[in-house]
Amino acid sequence: MEKFAQAVKDIIGVQLSTDQVNAFQIYESELIYWNSQFNLTAIREPEAIRIKHFLDSLTCLLALDLQRLPESLVDVGTGAGFPGIPLKIIWPRLRLTLVESVHKKVNFCEHIIAKLGLKDVTVIAERAEAVGQMSQHRQKYDIAVARAVAKMPVLVEYLLPLVRLGGLAVIQKGESAHGEVQYAEKAIDILGGKLQRLIPILLPGVVEERFLVILEKVAVTSPEYPRKPGIPAKQPLI
Repeated sequence: MEKFAQAVKDIIGVQLSTDQVNAFQIYESELIYWNSQFNLTAIREPEAIRIKHFLDSLTCLLALDLQRLPESLVDVGTGAGFPGIPLKIIWPRLRLTLVESVHKKVNFCEHIIAKLGLKDVTVIAERAEAVGQMSQHRQKYDIAVARAVAKMPVLVEYLLPLVRLGGLAVIQKGESAHGEVQYAEKAIDILGGKLQRLIPILLPGVVEERFLVILEKVAVTSPEYPRKPGIPAKQPLI
């Protein structure tokens, strides 16, 4: 864990406390065990978990002002809790909502939240399209995040309806990020977003370049979006 903690300090600019290091150690051990039983993620080696799950999740902080962190965040398609739970470990006062439709992954998230004693975390076992139409979640969040769970126009339709005016959608993408942003220009505009910037991310020992795509919510999303579950993926806004 020492190399991981040093990488967090060097790349993110955050010094992990002993309690935070311990939390990541527990998270890693539980993920390895649950993976052996339920096949939650393809990444199974401890070093890869620390870099490709934990550190990669924490790079979302590079899109934010560490001196004025927002109060609420929704993580769409969180899987085994990434990037939301690592961000919560670093940022304890965060009000976190995790959205995941696969029940074995929901069960793991609920387990690790309890194991780590995390407060103000809600797990919703639903499709993103359904959550985006719920009044208690629609346009309520300072930040919406997602890893590369879908093509960019689809992710934009999942995320922007959840973000308040002036808030941000932070999408983690690989080397194709620039092309995907161009492909999603229509969707970003229709859903009330504006491209703010792309931030290149280099992870230790990972050859592929990654990017954070940062969208600002500049207009209210029309009530017709997100469309019914499955429609955004079948008929993306392009």
